[in-house]
Amino acid sequence: MRIGNQNVSNPLFLAPMAGVTDSSFRRLCRRHGAEVVYTEMVSAKALSYHNENTGELLRKHPEEEPVILQLFGSDPDILAEEAHKLESRFFAVDLNFGCPAPKIVRNHEGSYLLKEPDRLYAIVKAVSSAVSIPVTVKIRKGFEDGENVAPDIARAAEEAGASMIAVHGRTTAQMYRGHADWDVIRQVKEAVSIPVIGNGDIATPQDAAAMLQQTGCDGIMIGRAARGNPWLFEETKVFLSSGTIPRRPDISEILDTAMLHAQMIVEEKGESLGMHQMRSHILWYVRGMRGSASLRRALQQISSLEELSNILQLCRQVCGESQVEVDN
Repeated sequence: MRIGNQNVSNPLFLAPMAGVTDSSFRRLCRRHGAEVVYTEMVSAKALSYHNENTGELLRKHPEEEPVILQLFGSDPDILAEEAHKLESRFFAVDLNFGCPAPKIVRNHEGSYLLKEPDRLYAIVKAVSSAVSIPVTVKIRKGFEDGENVAPDIARAAEEAGASMIAVHGRTTAQMYRGHADWDVIRQVKEAVSIPVIGNGDIATPQDAAAMLQQTGCDGIMIGRAARGNPWLFEETKVFLSSGTIPRRPDISEILDTAMLHAQMIVEEKGESLGMHQMRSHILWYVRGMRGSASLRRALQQISSLEELSNILQLCRQVCGESQVEVDN
């Protein structure tokens, strides 16, 4: 796949997820087969104010490359200026027109801009004119239930200079409820000549293959199903090329990876903040394991690597070395 002036060798993308896809998690997913990863969603306005916490979201490791910077905002000039400042550090810049979070929508940002196609066009035009790296966009099917503006938005984004479109097949009103409408991804693919990435309800390698077949999209974006399950990328990569699925990791492999993840996040952010943020991740790693429910309270209170190591050792004793089916 070619995205603007950049090449991508396999079609698997890790979706940007606020509070999840930090540098440590992106590194793990890259190790396990993700081809392209995104930063968490970054506010262009906060960058322009030199917000320290927002600046931390730009942290990345060479092992993650290629990394796409995802920006959100509603002011074309601010978005263009911040994208220009950062373009030398990233593979591409992605414009978020898909986030359904109420606090983002209330600010007329994220997926709210599906309601303002002229402003959306102006943003893509301004940013693509300001940078030499590819500009990509992430959109949803529409804003209200029953609405489908994605094909028209995609055509406008392409005309304004976008080099790739990622489409989540739900509306803003749906949030993450119900089923993603894959047919809208097919409609977008037919509407534009640039690559289209399908997103929504990819929980297994078979789902990825079905989406590619049903929509004709150029690539697959995996989000929530990858939490605590970075192996999904390599399983999908193998399945798409050979039709076979590697064995699931056993308990020991999962817990070793969870511990490695914790060590990486502590190295990146320090033990206090790192372990606080690891609490959600660790629950995703152990879901579905025998006895994990009884450990949830302890896991939600972890504050040190030593604590986590002790709890995971207990988990090994309770669960044994069997394989588990990940419940997505």
